[in-house]
Amino acid sequence: MTSAGEAPWTVGEVAEWTRLSIRTLHHYDDIGLLVPSERSEANYRLYTPADVTRLYRILTYRDLGFALSEIMRLLSADAAEEQAALALQAALLQEQISQAQARLRAVTSLLNAGRTGEGARSMNKEEMQELFGGFDHTQYEDEVRERWGDTEAYRQSAQRLKSYSPADLERLKQEGAELNAKYVALMEAGVPADNPQAAQVAEAHRAYFHRWFYDCSPEMLRGVSSMWVNDPRFTRNIDKVREGLAAYQHAAVQAWASRQG
Repeated sequence: MTSAGEAPWTVGEVAEWTRLSIRTLHHYDDIGLLVPSERSEANYRLYTPADVTRLYRILTYRDLGFALSEIMRLLSADAAEEQAALALQAALLQEQISQAQARLRAVTSLLNAGRTGEGARSMNKEEMQELFGGFDHTQYEDEVRERWGDTEAYRQSAQRLKSYSPADLERLKQEGAELNAKYVALMEAGVPADNPQAAQVAEAHRAYFHRWFYDCSPEMLRGVSSMWVNDPRFTRNIDKVREGLAAYQHAAVQAWASRQG
């Protein structure tokens, strides 16, 4: 067996260095993600320095949260496409960090209250907004019920929200933040709202509403998106993420929905 300073390397050696399982490396080979460049006389996999460099990129992308299918595409993409994908992922990670920091501040405040002898107490409005993403949905509840209470969409949304566990609600919130981050990344990259990349996010936006709230057609999402720019309260809340985000989301959804027939 070769030493760590010699090449090529066996699958066992690569597994030991990277702390991946041999089964995982075999899987990467089977799907064409990382195919060893050489084989021994006994037909065992042998990895060259170029293979290990590719593996490093794979693991870096994986740690950033990319799916294996997306990693495979990025490894063969041109530099501009790779940079755009990384910029998008960076925006997603930054949004996750911001949300985690806000929740940490709220929880730390409660912990400090207990340690100083105040005991358990209810969170104030600012802490509630930090913990739940800064949007006080309860202030619109009566208005929403009055305007849409007799609609099937309202009934579906109310029923689904009542059935969700805390973990479900956290996933709902996280997916919403990821959608915002994708829009922001496109804005920062100067991608027009009617670009196919923006259309993909708009379609994901429709799927998000459809999955979590109510049966959402392209035409329904087009109508919902109008509130993002016509109701100052929605505009202010969305634009807390980034100035101009509400208008960009609206334009992206309108352009995408118009192409759905």
